[in-house]
Amino acid sequence: MSSPAPPPPPDRRAYWARLIVVGLLLLLGLWIAKNFIAALIWALVIAIALDPLYLRLRARYPGRVLLPALVTAAVALIILVPLIAGIAQAAIEARQVASWIAAARANGVPPPDWLAHLPFGAPALTQWWQAHLASPQAATLQLHSLTGGGLIEHSRLIGINVLHRAVIFVFTLLTLFFLLRDRDAIIAQISRAGDRLLGPTGERIGRQAIRSVRGTIDGLILVGMGEGAVMTVVYILLGTPHPLLLGVLTAVAATIPFGALVMFVIAAILLLGAGAVMQAITVVAVGLVVVGVADHFVRPALIGGATRLPFLWVLIGILGGAETLGVLGLFVGPAIMAVLIMLWRDFTGDPARTPPAIR
Repeated sequence: MSSPAPPPPPDRRAYWARLIVVGLLLLLGLWIAKNFIAALIWALVIAIALDPLYLRLRARYPGRVLLPALVTAAVALIILVPLIAGIAQAAIEARQVASWIAAARANGVPPPDWLAHLPFGAPALTQWWQAHLASPQAATLQLHSLTGGGLIEHSRLIGINVLHRAVIFVFTLLTLFFLLRDRDAIIAQISRAGDRLLGPTGERIGRQAIRSVRGTIDGLILVGMGEGAVMTVVYILLGTPHPLLLGVLTAVAATIPFGALVMFVIAAILLLGAGAVMQAITVVAVGLVVVGVADHFVRPALIGGATRLPFLWVLIGILGGAETLGVLGLFVGPAIMAVLIMLWRDFTGDPARTPPAIR
């Protein structure tokens, strides 16, 4: 009995032809979808953050369409309600600023009383104010960039940018709905693809990336909300104008390490404008303490504990990601760094613990 014929050798030309065709199609697909890649990643980040809560809700209220739609609508409301309130407040402030600019161009801006009470630099600042803002001609010269065609052009560009971001936001919500609705099927497909491409390492990369995204969200969003809440109380106690609006803006700015410092300076300027020098100094001092505790102790513990990264690499992931990808990079950057460090530890034989399974 003759042995079966050996299988024919693989056709390497056909293999490379398929590989080239797949690569070209992948590049073409990325080029077509390039304007929506950020929306896809945003939806994925939100889905990862909501997944534990979504699973608990699905266990109690099963539904293939209704529950994903309700969760997506809740996400939209959480984002849109504060945004609309902020835009409404900004519109009110814009009218007041326009009135102030018109009055300054007509009458000049006299030096405020608090300049004379500054602990240092009062004579020099008063002299500069007298030369550049006190007379109508000087004030008009200083404020010319805030009026006229330049301002109209800036407003047009802002409007175009807002429209583009609105389209991306709608597409993000649509993607989030489908990610939630088809969660199990998508996870199974990604798991099979990871096994075929990377073997057991693919699952470990996925676990580490998910843990990193959730830890980064806790470290950025929750800590930022905490900083905003504490500083809102401080703003109210010190009599800062618009304390609630400043508190919300501080929470948003605090998602970036040390970003809340900008809001402390703005609050101090508003207090100085009202003649409250000591309150201005106090708000900056208290803000520095809050930021120091949050950014040096709380945030590294939350993000570093989840990503198993030293704080230096956490900071590089956050700031480098923000510089490269904008706000999205705040969440993607630490996850990428965590995966790279995990692969490096595997390569060097570091006995670091394998990330536990995601629940």
